[in-house]
Amino acid sequence: MSINPQSPCIIGVSQRTWHLSGEEQAPEPLLMAAEVLRSAAKDCQATSDPLAAVQSLDLVYCMSWPYDDPAGRLAAELGITPQRLAYSGIGGTVPQQLLSAAAAQISAGQLEVAAVVGAEALDTKRRLKRAGERPNWSYRHAKPEGIPFEAPFHPSEIAHEVFQAWLTFAARDIARRARLSVEPELYRRQIGELFAPMTHTAANNPNAWFPQVRSAADLVDVTAENRLVGYPYTKRTVAFMDVDMSAAVIIASHEAADRLGVPQDRRVYLRGSSYATDAVYLAEHPDLSRSEAMTTAFGSALQQADVSIEEIDHLDLYSCFASSVHFAADALGIDLLSADRSLTVTGGLPYAGGPASNYLSHSIAAMVEVLRADPGSFGLVSGVGMHMTKHIAAVYCTEPASAAAEPAVEPAGPQAAPTALPLVDSYSGPAKIATYSVVHGRDGSAQWGLLVVDLPHGAGRAYGRVEEAGFLARLEAEEMVGSEVRMTAQNDRNLARSA
Repeated sequence: MSINPQSPCIIGVSQRTWHLSGEEQAPEPLLMAAEVLRSAAKDCQATSDPLAAVQSLDLVYCMSWPYDDPAGRLAAELGITPQRLAYSGIGGTVPQQLLSAAAAQISAGQLEVAAVVGAEALDTKRRLKRAGERPNWSYRHAKPEGIPFEAPFHPSEIAHEVFQAWLTFAARDIARRARLSVEPELYRRQIGELFAPMTHTAANNPNAWFPQVRSAADLVDVTAENRLVGYPYTKRTVAFMDVDMSAAVIIASHEAADRLGVPQDRRVYLRGSSYATDAVYLAEHPDLSRSEAMTTAFGSALQQADVSIEEIDHLDLYSCFASSVHFAADALGIDLLSADRSLTVTGGLPYAGGPASNYLSHSIAAMVEVLRADPGSFGLVSGVGMHMTKHIAAVYCTEPASAAAEPAVEPAGPQAAPTALPLVDSYSGPAKIATYSVVHGRDGSAQWGLLVVDLPHGAGRAYGRVEEAGFLARLEAEEMVGSEVRMTAQNDRNLARSA
């Protein structure tokens, strides 16, 4: 078979997790990233040094430490001089976006070798804080700019405290539950059944943060150690970000891999990739129970690879919360109640670990290893960013497409503006619940509830806050989507009571 010499393929991967305790500390993120990138170069098994050939180096945004020149400091630590150095934004889609952008340039003959790497030492930082200390790491920025959010917080979301992903993703899951007409407690139990198999994968993953098998009941039964966070999610069913983890990926053209002396059995080809976005703010999504952009991303990536979901042998669906897995399964046409297939190659973000914006680097590294061990098989990885607003999917295989069939890899660039409903800041009057969640405190008690409501006559959506204990109890005991409520605008908030 004739192979396009510019076919993009991953030639080296590496990942490491630092399991530490007490006063032990992981290396600072800069050194973690340098270590795994050197290991990824060794993983290529090349006859020439892949790091010396890297023309483009992307460092995934680091939550742990504000370096003054992150990518530049990393290149200096490695002793390499890529023509392009870049430091990314944030979000669960970022590593694959960076690889897809590099692959698009490789396909166009504009680039030959690129590297993507990320590192977080959030567990070490947390343990230092607990001890009353601060990290003594290098090259701190004199005036850190803060987290580079892509969109400003909506005034109504600020007023109603719609900040936490475990709250917004939970609300999306409740909308899906209502669409499927599943009883609330049964749906909560099904979340445990969805995630329990992931713990088995994590238990067999030496890089997993929690390599421990747990039952479905262990994951969703509410206890002092496993409190509700944002109903219906317990602590053991949400992504765990405070980890010490790092991962790196090196991608090259088929021709450059030949020149570097990378054996064919080390190469895993990017056969399709697509990125799409939904509306930015939670209440703006026309259908809160599914994602149109996710369906688009999966469909386009599979079409580029010329495979169906039935031909995908290995999956790693982004699992920050149950709704991201549920929505992905719906978009792919996977019946989670009857399908007998693994949904992760790592163990998922709650169990393998969710290192801020860099989980996908670990997902891709693990997928590469799985595909190398199963030549000719196809693997699909997905990423979800921000509040279920950004979506990416990518298909990989050890076999390249023929030169005649080679699709253009779609770069992770701007998309057409998604459909968004009007979001009304202040509202008094009748409304109907579109979805909701209940926020729990560290003591496990229900503190307040968030409503997303449909306004009469198609006037748009608004947020509402529930504080009355009896109403909060009903929100967790009954299906309240579709119920009538009475809203009262008070100061910056819309207070909601049962109609």
